[in-house]
Amino acid sequence: MTQSSQAAAGASKSPADPFVPEDDALYFLALGGSGEIGMNLNLYGHRGKWLMVDLGISFADDTMPGLDVIMPDPSFIVERREDLVGLVVTHAHEDHLGAVQYLWPELRCPVYCTPFTASVLRAKLHERGLSGVVPIHEIPLGGSLEAGPFAVEYVTMTHSIPEPNALAIRTSAGTVVHTGDWKLDPDPLIGTVADEKRLREIGDEGVLALVGDSTNALVPGWTGSEATVRASLTDLIGRYPNVRVAVSCFATNVARLESIAVAAAAHDRHVALVGRSLWRINDAARANGYLKDVPKFLSEHDAGYLPREKLVLICTGSQGEPRSALARIAGNDHPQITLSRGDVVVFSSREIPGNERAIGRMQNQLVTQGIELVTADEEAIHVSGHPARDELVRMYQWVRPRIAVPVHGEQRHQQAHAALAQDCQIPDQIVPANGELIRLGPDGPARVVAHVRSGRMALDGKRLIPLDNGMMRTRSRMVNNGASVVTLVMTARGELVTAPQVAVMGLIDEVADRDMLLDVVDAVREAVAGLSKTARADDAQVKEAARIAVRRCFNASHGKKPVTDVHLVRV
Repeated sequence: MTQSSQAAAGASKSPADPFVPEDDALYFLALGGSGEIGMNLNLYGHRGKWLMVDLGISFADDTMPGLDVIMPDPSFIVERREDLVGLVVTHAHEDHLGAVQYLWPELRCPVYCTPFTASVLRAKLHERGLSGVVPIHEIPLGGSLEAGPFAVEYVTMTHSIPEPNALAIRTSAGTVVHTGDWKLDPDPLIGTVADEKRLREIGDEGVLALVGDSTNALVPGWTGSEATVRASLTDLIGRYPNVRVAVSCFATNVARLESIAVAAAAHDRHVALVGRSLWRINDAARANGYLKDVPKFLSEHDAGYLPREKLVLICTGSQGEPRSALARIAGNDHPQITLSRGDVVVFSSREIPGNERAIGRMQNQLVTQGIELVTADEEAIHVSGHPARDELVRMYQWVRPRIAVPVHGEQRHQQAHAALAQDCQIPDQIVPANGELIRLGPDGPARVVAHVRSGRMALDGKRLIPLDNGMMRTRSRMVNNGASVVTLVMTARGELVTAPQVAVMGLIDEVADRDMLLDVVDAVREAVAGLSKTARADDAQVKEAARIAVRRCFNASHGKKPVTDVHLVRV
């Protein structure tokens, strides 16, 4: 097995060297989505041109104070944007298209996607004032496009959203099948089954590499069908005839929305959508012919006029997002929707790794109010949208690539995927990391030939910032250790005109801990007074002495070293 670490050892380029591609070779580069689940950004390079596949986001966790959205750093391709021939989006999930609205102004390239995905993307671009600015080219299901030296064919798959696609990317150096997110669902309810016939035909033509989803590579067997979820939801709602039922699910799962509507109708209930993202997906689905047999959903305002036993609520917030509808309901902070003791909340979803604390906090709030919870641990009310091991085996039997490139997963998922590919007798496997530029062909084993800049960007308020910059490190230290500001007024000769002023944030109560604050003031005064006459005339030395004095005081008393800023005024 060829592992990325082994290939990197033999790479001919150092991270600082400029990368000069061979004209006839085909390259793969992940800037996001390898070694992690979320914020996918993949690049294919050939004959001096680049094709981007997906441009997604992920969401911040408790270690990223003040941030909500994170995304890959596109610096490598921004520097080469004149050679970027297009962005091909596989489907409309946030981790595959959510960064377009933020990063497209740096890329300025055509965007290709199927109609439902285009509808979702246009709504996002409208929110950012980019309506009509981004050139979106709609590709029909099973359609194709040409961009520079790349010929791309869309191959219909099944997933937990309408119109998921694998891509057959053809070049003079060979064909790559980029699977996107997929599963094999014999009864997906929305859309058609995966196009097995076309995948087999592409395999018969010869495939250089399969770049594939690794999310469930550790899960044995098959993922399961959306049809089983519909049956379970119908049975479950029938068990609660006299209370209000709320169901939380991923907003983009249109088949799940339809299933909840069908299950509610079976028990003479109407359905209301609660949450803006649900309405956005509803509008995109209906505009593209989905949900055509489902009556119009009620608004949260209309829901208030129905008896509790006649209503099912579909709510955003299955992942505990702080401002989601369900989080606000749990916190008694929603302006129109409330739940009462005895009501039921159904979590028709799975926990995305990293969201466990937020979900647990919200669920505890609900339970405290006497609300019953039902999750996928107790009932068959969710199936994944990603392939388990037997589905991966089936894909390799159809496509038969020379190289397996596991992406869309953490390292453990990628390694398990690579081992499975080896068991399927795929000759070559390489596990990429973000920033590793891999030469796929046309000849020889896949290998890392360069390391390029990769990293993360974050949306901080209204601006994008690098996640690894000094500002974010300082913010994290302030969250954990508090902050303080010291003001010194001194003469030019280094004498204090008045007592130091010390303000402390997030560490003590300045009223209740007045004596502690006075001790800090004394420590600063003594530290400055202890400097030599020459040092007291040097602003930098005075500031450093005061800063150290504050941090030592709080370290001794509280075990904390606050971020400390010193203002020095000379009079």
